[in-house]
Amino acid sequence: MNTLVVCLYRGDPLPGSEPPVIGRSAVERLVTAAGVGDPEDSRVNCLLEGIRVARDLEDATVAVLAGTEGTVSSDRAIAEQIDRLSDTHDPTSAVVVVDSAEDERLVPIVESRVPVDAVDRVVVRQARDIESTYYQLKQFLADEQLRKSVLVPIGIALLAFPALLTLFDSITVSVSAIATVTGVFLLYKGLSVDRLLATLATEIRQGLYSGQVSLVTYVVAGGLSLVGLAAGGFAASSLQGDPAQLLVAVQFVHDAIPWLTGAALIASTGRLLDEFIRDDDLASAYLNLPFAAIAVGVAVRGFVSYLLTLSDERAPLTVPRVVYGPVEIDSFAVSGGTHLAVFILASIVISLIGVQVASYMSSAEYDVGPDERRT
Repeated sequence: MNTLVVCLYRGDPLPGSEPPVIGRSAVERLVTAAGVGDPEDSRVNCLLEGIRVARDLEDATVAVLAGTEGTVSSDRAIAEQIDRLSDTHDPTSAVVVVDSAEDERLVPIVESRVPVDAVDRVVVRQARDIESTYYQLKQFLADEQLRKSVLVPIGIALLAFPALLTLFDSITVSVSAIATVTGVFLLYKGLSVDRLLATLATEIRQGLYSGQVSLVTYVVAGGLSLVGLAAGGFAASSLQGDPAQLLVAVQFVHDAIPWLTGAALIASTGRLLDEFIRDDDLASAYLNLPFAAIAVGVAVRGFVSYLLTLSDERAPLTVPRVVYGPVEIDSFAVSGGTHLAVFILASIVISLIGVQVASYMSSAEYDVGPDERRT
Protein backbone atom coordinates (compact mmCIF):
# COMPACT_ATOMS: atom_id res chain seq x y z
CA MET A 1 0.00 0.00 0.00
CA ASN A 2 1.59 3.28 -1.16
CA THR A 3 0.21 6.54 0.20
CA LEU A 4 0.92 9.74 -1.67
CA VAL A 5 1.22 12.87 0.49
CA VAL A 6 0.44 15.77 -1.84
CA CYS A 7 1.40 19.35 -0.95
CA LEU A 8 -0.28 21.99 -3.10
CA TYR A 9 2.02 24.94 -3.83
CA ARG A 10 0.15 27.62 -5.77
CA GLY A 11 1.40 31.08 -6.61
CA ASP A 12 5.01 31.85 -7.41
CA PRO A 13 7.12 29.29 -9.31
CA LEU A 14 9.03 26.73 -7.24
CA PRO A 15 12.47 28.10 -6.33
CA GLY A 16 15.11 26.06 -8.14
CA SER A 17 12.85 23.12 -9.03
CA GLU A 18 10.34 21.97 -11.62
CA PRO A 19 7.08 20.43 -10.43
CA PRO A 20 6.31 17.87 -9.33
CA VAL A 21 8.96 17.61 -6.62
CA ILE A 22 9.06 14.02 -5.36
CA GLY A 23 10.74 12.53 -2.31
CA ARG A 24 11.59 13.73 1.16
CA SER A 25 15.12 14.92 0.32
CA ALA A 26 13.95 16.97 -2.64
CA VAL A 27 11.11 18.51 -0.62
CA GLU A 28 13.50 19.38 2.24
CA ARG A 29 15.77 21.22 -0.21
CA LEU A 30 12.71 23.01 -1.56
CA VAL A 31 11.69 24.02 1.99
CA THR A 32 15.12 25.51 2.59
CA ALA A 33 15.08 27.44 -0.66
CA ALA A 34 11.53 28.72 -0.18
CA GLY A 35 12.12 29.64 3.48
CA VAL A 36 15.28 31.59 2.72
CA GLY A 37 13.52 33.38 -0.13
CA ASP A 38 10.49 34.40 1.98
CA PRO A 39 10.45 33.34 5.66
CA GLU A 40 6.90 34.69 6.09
CA ASP A 41 5.45 32.54 3.30
CA SER A 42 2.77 30.23 4.73
CA ARG A 43 3.50 27.69 1.99
CA VAL A 44 6.73 26.81 3.79
CA ASN A 45 4.62 25.51 6.67
CA CYS A 46 2.57 23.50 4.18
CA LEU A 47 5.72 21.78 2.89
CA LEU A 48 6.94 21.06 6.42
CA GLU A 49 3.54 19.61 7.30
CA GLY A 50 3.75 17.34 4.25
CA ILE A 51 7.14 16.03 5.39
CA ARG A 52 5.78 15.39 8.88
CA VAL A 53 2.71 13.54 7.60
CA ALA A 54 4.83 11.36 5.30
CA ARG A 55 7.17 10.57 8.22
CA ASP A 56 4.28 9.42 10.41
CA LEU A 57 2.76 7.17 7.74
CA GLU A 58 4.07 3.83 6.56
CA ASP A 59 5.11 3.45 2.92
CA ALA A 60 4.35 7.09 2.11
CA THR A 61 5.80 9.34 -0.57
CA VAL A 62 5.70 13.11 -0.28
CA ALA A 63 5.33 15.20 -3.41
CA VAL A 64 4.77 18.88 -4.19
CA LEU A 65 2.42 19.94 -6.97
CA ALA A 66 2.70 23.53 -8.16
CA GLY A 67 0.82 25.90 -10.42
CA THR A 68 0.16 29.58 -10.99
CA GLU A 69 -2.56 30.88 -8.67
CA GLY A 70 -6.00 31.69 -10.04
CA THR A 71 -5.71 30.36 -13.60
CA VAL A 72 -7.29 27.45 -15.45
CA SER A 73 -3.88 26.45 -16.80
CA SER A 74 -2.68 26.10 -13.20
CA ASP A 75 -5.44 23.62 -12.41
CA ARG A 76 -4.69 21.68 -15.58
CA ALA A 77 -0.98 21.65 -14.74
CA ILE A 78 -1.72 20.19 -11.31
CA ALA A 79 -3.98 17.59 -12.95
CA GLU A 80 -1.15 16.59 -15.33
CA GLN A 81 1.31 16.35 -12.43
CA ILE A 82 -0.97 14.08 -10.42
CA ASP A 83 -1.41 11.91 -13.53
CA ARG A 84 2.37 11.56 -13.83
CA LEU A 85 2.66 10.67 -10.16
CA SER A 86 -0.08 8.06 -10.54
CA ASP A 87 1.72 6.47 -13.49
CA THR A 88 5.13 6.34 -11.80
CA HIS A 89 4.19 5.46 -8.20
CA ASP A 90 0.76 3.80 -8.57
CA PRO A 91 -0.55 5.11 -5.20
CA THR A 92 -3.51 3.44 -3.53
CA SER A 93 -4.50 6.52 -1.53
CA ALA A 94 -3.54 10.13 -0.98
CA VAL A 95 -3.40 12.74 1.77
CA VAL A 96 -3.71 16.32 0.55
CA VAL A 97 -1.94 19.07 2.53
CA VAL A 98 -3.03 22.67 1.92
CA ASP A 99 -2.28 25.97 3.61
CA SER A 100 -5.51 27.85 2.89
CA ALA A 101 -9.19 27.35 2.33
CA GLU A 102 -8.77 28.49 -1.28
CA ASP A 103 -6.41 25.61 -2.04
CA GLU A 104 -9.06 23.12 -0.92
CA ARG A 105 -10.79 23.88 -4.22
CA LEU A 106 -8.16 21.70 -5.91
CA VAL A 107 -8.88 18.64 -3.77
CA PRO A 108 -11.49 17.27 -6.24
CA ILE A 109 -8.82 17.31 -8.98
CA VAL A 110 -6.63 15.00 -6.90
CA GLU A 111 -9.59 12.95 -5.71
CA SER A 112 -10.73 12.26 -9.28
CA ARG A 113 -7.46 10.41 -9.93
CA VAL A 114 -6.43 8.99 -6.54
CA PRO A 115 -8.67 8.12 -3.56
CA VAL A 116 -8.16 10.86 -0.95
CA ASP A 117 -8.16 9.59 2.65
CA ALA A 118 -7.72 12.97 4.34
CA VAL A 119 -7.23 16.69 3.80
CA ASP A 120 -4.80 18.41 6.18
CA ARG A 121 -5.09 22.20 6.26
CA VAL A 122 -2.17 23.78 8.08
CA VAL A 123 -2.49 27.38 9.24
CA VAL A 124 0.08 29.53 11.00
CA ARG A 125 -1.02 30.04 14.63
CA GLN A 126 -0.99 33.81 14.42
CA ALA A 127 -3.28 33.71 11.39
CA ARG A 128 -5.58 30.89 12.51
CA ASP A 129 -8.40 33.12 13.77
CA ILE A 130 -8.36 35.29 10.66
CA GLU A 131 -8.21 32.27 8.38
CA SER A 132 -11.01 30.46 10.19
CA THR A 133 -13.18 33.58 10.14
CA TYR A 134 -12.61 34.00 6.42
CA TYR A 135 -13.43 30.33 5.80
CA GLN A 136 -16.62 30.47 7.86
CA LEU A 137 -17.70 33.71 6.19
CA LYS A 138 -17.13 32.14 2.81
CA GLN A 139 -19.23 29.12 3.76
CA PHE A 140 -21.93 31.44 5.08
CA LEU A 141 -22.10 33.42 1.85
CA ALA A 142 -22.28 30.17 -0.12
CA ASP A 143 -25.35 28.98 1.81
CA GLU A 144 -28.44 30.28 0.01
CA GLN A 145 -30.78 29.60 2.95
CA LEU A 146 -28.59 31.56 5.37
CA ARG A 147 -28.27 34.43 2.93
CA LYS A 148 -32.04 34.68 2.67
CA SER A 149 -32.53 34.44 6.43
CA VAL A 150 -29.87 36.97 7.47
CA LEU A 151 -28.73 39.21 4.64
CA VAL A 152 -32.16 39.86 3.13
CA PRO A 153 -33.73 41.15 6.41
CA ILE A 154 -30.68 43.32 7.08
CA GLY A 155 -30.90 44.77 3.58
CA ILE A 156 -34.63 45.45 3.94
CA ALA A 157 -34.06 47.16 7.30
CA LEU A 158 -31.33 49.39 5.84
CA LEU A 159 -33.60 50.35 2.95
CA ALA A 160 -36.65 50.89 5.17
CA PHE A 161 -34.89 53.14 7.69
CA PRO A 162 -34.41 56.21 5.42
CA ALA A 163 -37.93 55.74 4.01
CA LEU A 164 -39.47 55.67 7.49
CA LEU A 165 -37.32 58.60 8.56
CA THR A 166 -38.56 60.63 5.59
CA LEU A 167 -42.18 59.62 6.20
CA PHE A 168 -42.38 60.21 9.96
CA ASP A 169 -39.48 62.64 10.43
CA SER A 170 -38.63 60.88 13.70
CA ILE A 171 -35.65 58.67 14.45
CA THR A 172 -37.48 57.14 17.42
CA VAL A 173 -40.45 56.02 15.33
CA SER A 174 -38.21 54.71 12.55
CA VAL A 175 -35.97 52.69 14.88
CA SER A 176 -38.98 51.38 16.82
CA ALA A 177 -40.73 50.22 13.66
CA ILE A 178 -37.62 48.45 12.36
CA ALA A 179 -36.94 46.89 15.77
CA THR A 180 -40.54 45.63 15.97
CA VAL A 181 -40.46 44.05 12.53
CA THR A 182 -37.04 42.54 13.21
CA GLY A 183 -38.23 41.11 16.52
CA VAL A 184 -41.29 39.56 14.88
CA PHE A 185 -39.09 38.04 12.19
CA LEU A 186 -36.63 36.61 14.72
CA LEU A 187 -39.47 35.07 16.73
CA TYR A 188 -40.99 33.72 13.52
CA LYS A 189 -37.74 31.97 12.57
CA GLY A 190 -36.66 31.07 16.10
CA LEU A 191 -39.96 29.40 17.00
CA SER A 192 -40.20 27.73 13.56
CA VAL A 193 -43.63 29.24 12.98
CA ASP A 194 -43.37 28.44 9.26
CA ARG A 195 -42.94 24.74 10.02
CA LEU A 196 -45.77 24.85 12.54
CA LEU A 197 -48.09 26.44 9.98
CA ALA A 198 -47.12 23.86 7.37
CA THR A 199 -47.72 21.04 9.86
CA LEU A 200 -51.03 22.58 10.92
CA ALA A 201 -52.22 22.79 7.32
CA THR A 202 -51.29 19.14 6.76
CA GLU A 203 -53.08 18.02 9.91
CA ILE A 204 -56.22 19.98 9.00
CA ARG A 205 -56.24 18.46 5.52
CA GLN A 206 -55.79 14.96 6.92
CA GLY A 207 -58.51 15.62 9.49
CA LEU A 208 -60.95 16.68 6.78
CA TYR A 209 -60.21 13.62 4.67
CA SER A 210 -60.31 11.12 7.55
CA GLY A 211 -63.29 12.64 9.38
CA GLN A 212 -61.55 13.26 12.70
CA VAL A 213 -63.82 14.42 15.51
CA SER A 214 -61.03 16.51 17.00
CA LEU A 215 -61.06 18.86 14.02
CA VAL A 216 -64.59 19.98 14.91
CA THR A 217 -63.93 20.06 18.64
CA TYR A 218 -60.80 22.18 18.11
CA VAL A 219 -62.85 24.72 16.17
CA VAL A 220 -65.47 24.77 18.94
CA ALA A 221 -62.72 25.08 21.56
CA GLY A 222 -61.22 28.01 19.67
CA GLY A 223 -64.60 29.74 19.59
CA LEU A 224 -65.15 29.18 23.31
CA SER A 225 -61.67 30.55 24.02
CA LEU A 226 -62.44 33.73 22.10
CA VAL A 227 -65.73 34.09 23.98
CA GLY A 228 -63.91 33.57 27.27
CA LEU A 229 -61.31 36.22 26.48
CA ALA A 230 -64.05 38.64 25.47
CA ALA A 231 -66.06 37.90 28.63
CA GLY A 232 -63.00 38.46 30.78
CA GLY A 233 -62.23 41.70 28.99
CA PHE A 234 -65.77 43.00 29.40
CA ALA A 235 -65.79 42.11 33.10
CA ALA A 236 -62.43 43.75 33.71
CA SER A 237 -63.44 46.92 31.89
CA SER A 238 -66.67 47.19 33.88
CA LEU A 239 -64.89 47.66 37.22
CA GLN A 240 -65.85 50.91 38.90
CA GLY A 241 -63.41 53.66 39.77
CA ASP A 242 -59.69 53.30 39.20
CA PRO A 243 -58.94 49.68 40.16
CA ALA A 244 -55.44 48.30 40.60
CA GLN A 245 -53.87 46.38 37.75
CA LEU A 246 -53.82 43.19 39.81
CA LEU A 247 -57.55 43.47 40.45
CA VAL A 248 -58.21 43.96 36.74
CA ALA A 249 -56.21 40.82 35.93
CA VAL A 250 -57.99 38.80 38.62
CA GLN A 251 -61.42 39.89 37.37
CA PHE A 252 -60.40 39.02 33.82
CA VAL A 253 -59.33 35.49 34.82
CA HIS A 254 -62.43 35.03 37.01
CA ASP A 255 -64.85 35.57 34.13
CA ALA A 256 -62.73 33.94 31.42
CA ILE A 257 -61.77 30.71 33.18
CA PRO A 258 -65.17 28.92 32.84
CA TRP A 259 -65.13 29.39 29.07
CA LEU A 260 -61.46 28.42 28.80
CA THR A 261 -62.10 25.33 30.91
CA GLY A 262 -64.97 24.37 28.62
CA ALA A 263 -62.72 24.86 25.60
CA ALA A 264 -60.04 22.61 27.09
CA LEU A 265 -62.66 20.01 28.01
CA ILE A 266 -64.14 19.89 24.51
CA ALA A 267 -60.72 19.80 22.81
CA SER A 268 -59.46 16.96 25.03
CA THR A 269 -62.72 15.04 24.59
CA GLY A 270 -62.39 15.29 20.81
CA ARG A 271 -58.85 13.95 20.95
CA LEU A 272 -60.03 11.12 23.21
CA LEU A 273 -62.81 10.20 20.77
CA ASP A 274 -60.33 10.13 17.89
CA GLU A 275 -58.12 7.68 19.76
CA PHE A 276 -61.15 5.56 20.62
CA ILE A 277 -62.42 5.47 17.01
CA ARG A 278 -59.03 4.33 15.72
CA ASP A 279 -59.40 1.10 17.74
CA ASP A 280 -56.03 1.78 19.34
CA ASP A 281 -55.26 1.13 22.98
CA LEU A 282 -56.33 4.21 24.89
CA ALA A 283 -53.40 5.76 26.71
CA SER A 284 -54.06 6.89 30.25
CA ALA A 285 -52.89 10.40 29.35
CA TYR A 286 -55.74 10.84 26.85
CA LEU A 287 -58.27 9.41 29.31
CA ASN A 288 -57.13 11.76 32.06
CA LEU A 289 -57.12 14.94 29.93
CA PRO A 290 -60.83 15.89 30.35
CA PHE A 291 -60.68 15.42 34.12
CA ALA A 292 -57.42 17.37 34.34
CA ALA A 293 -58.96 20.26 32.39
CA ILE A 294 -61.94 20.44 34.75
CA ALA A 295 -59.75 20.11 37.87
CA VAL A 296 -57.43 22.91 36.80
CA GLY A 297 -60.37 25.15 35.89
CA VAL A 298 -62.07 24.57 39.26
CA ALA A 299 -58.85 25.28 41.18
CA VAL A 300 -58.11 28.49 39.28
CA ARG A 301 -61.71 29.66 39.67
CA GLY A 302 -61.51 29.08 43.43
CA PHE A 303 -58.31 31.08 43.83
CA VAL A 304 -59.47 34.08 41.80
CA SER A 305 -62.84 34.07 43.61
CA TYR A 306 -60.99 34.16 46.93
CA LEU A 307 -58.87 37.08 45.75
CA LEU A 308 -61.97 39.00 44.68
CA THR A 309 -63.52 38.36 48.10
CA LEU A 310 -60.41 39.72 49.83
CA SER A 311 -60.56 42.88 47.73
CA ASP A 312 -64.21 43.46 48.71
CA GLU A 313 -65.05 43.47 45.02
CA ARG A 314 -67.28 40.47 45.52
CA ALA A 315 -69.58 39.68 48.45
CA PRO A 316 -69.17 36.31 50.19
CA LEU A 317 -71.29 33.48 48.84
CA THR A 318 -74.66 33.23 50.63
CA VAL A 319 -76.49 29.90 50.80
CA PRO A 320 -80.29 30.49 50.68
CA ARG A 321 -82.72 29.15 53.27
CA VAL A 322 -83.63 25.52 52.64
CA VAL A 323 -86.83 23.84 53.85
CA TYR A 324 -87.27 20.12 53.27
CA GLY A 325 -90.18 18.69 55.26
CA PRO A 326 -89.41 18.96 58.94
CA VAL A 327 -85.83 19.95 58.18
CA GLU A 328 -85.17 23.66 57.93
CA ILE A 329 -81.77 25.28 57.30
CA ASP A 330 -81.43 29.03 57.62
CA SER A 331 -79.43 30.96 55.08
CA PHE A 332 -75.78 31.52 55.90
CA ALA A 333 -72.75 33.16 54.33
CA VAL A 334 -69.73 31.09 53.28
CA SER A 335 -66.46 32.78 54.12
CA GLY A 336 -63.81 33.24 51.47
CA GLY A 337 -61.48 30.70 53.06
CA THR A 338 -64.21 28.04 53.19
CA HIS A 339 -65.15 28.80 49.61
CA LEU A 340 -61.53 28.36 48.52
CA ALA A 341 -61.17 25.11 50.47
CA VAL A 342 -64.28 23.67 48.80
CA PHE A 343 -62.94 24.49 45.34
CA ILE A 344 -59.51 23.02 46.13
CA LEU A 345 -61.07 19.87 47.52
CA ALA A 346 -63.33 19.58 44.48
CA SER A 347 -60.38 19.91 42.09
CA ILE A 348 -58.45 17.22 43.96
CA VAL A 349 -61.45 14.87 43.94
CA ILE A 350 -62.00 15.41 40.21
CA SER A 351 -58.33 14.76 39.54
CA LEU A 352 -58.41 11.53 41.56
CA ILE A 353 -61.54 10.41 39.74
CA GLY A 354 -59.75 11.01 36.45
CA VAL A 355 -56.77 8.95 37.56
CA GLN A 356 -59.01 6.10 38.67
CA VAL A 357 -61.04 6.16 35.44
CA ALA A 358 -57.89 6.25 33.32
CA SER A 359 -56.37 3.39 35.30
CA TYR A 360 -59.53 1.31 34.98
CA MET A 361 -60.11 1.99 31.28
CA SER A 362 -56.50 1.23 30.30
CA SER A 363 -56.19 -1.91 32.43
CA ALA A 364 -56.09 -5.38 30.95
CA GLU A 365 -59.60 -6.08 32.22
CA TYR A 366 -61.00 -3.45 29.83
CA ASP A 367 -60.48 -5.33 26.58
CA VAL A 368 -63.04 -4.32 23.97
CA GLY A 369 -62.59 -5.57 20.41
CA PRO A 370 -63.22 -3.54 17.26
CA ASP A 371 -66.46 -5.37 16.50
CA GLU A 372 -67.84 -4.62 19.97
CA ARG A 373 -66.93 -0.93 19.65
CA ARG A 374 -68.80 -0.61 16.38
CA THR A 375 -71.92 -2.00 18.01
